[in-house]
Amino acid sequence: MKLRVWSTPTPIGPWTIIVDESDVVVISGFEGVEETVSRLGEDTASPQRVADLGFVSDAVRRYLAGDLGALDAVSVRQSGGPFRQAVWQVMREVPAGQTWSYTELATKAGNGDASRAAASACATNKVAPFVPCHRIVRSDGSLGGYYYGLDAKRWLLAHEQAMQAQTTLL
Repeated sequence: MKLRVWSTPTPIGPWTIIVDESDVVVISGFEGVEETVSRLGEDTASPQRVADLGFVSDAVRRYLAGDLGALDAVSVRQSGGPFRQAVWQVMREVPAGQTWSYTELATKAGNGDASRAAASACATNKVAPFVPCHRIVRSDGSLGGYYYGLDAKRWLLAHEQAMQAQTTLL
């Protein structure tokens, strides 16, 4: 499989994305290229660094500029069982700037008793923020965790809320 990697600066550090030959995101997150590539696994060829990923890079730039739905059209792929796949799919339905609890997420994914499994799906999400696990919080409204740190989670939520507020005012 031919992979390509691209990174762009953000207020919370570099956003690095790896796509396959069909422009499907296989890994994404707020870390450097080397850290992101290391999450591919040993039996995967190193991706080619590129200056742009076309449609994917454009969606990222639009999201950062305030088009909060831009990431929704980007295809993603990650390995996981049926419940994790359901959780990741449902997570993409959380409106930008809003939050759902792990219990709400589990319920919408088909098993309201599986909030810990939903939290585990968040923790193993390799394509953030295309699958926006930053929008999932604890039942008491506290942030819970985030692979890239709570400052990154706070920034993403604040960015989305500020862009929503601007849109509302227009």
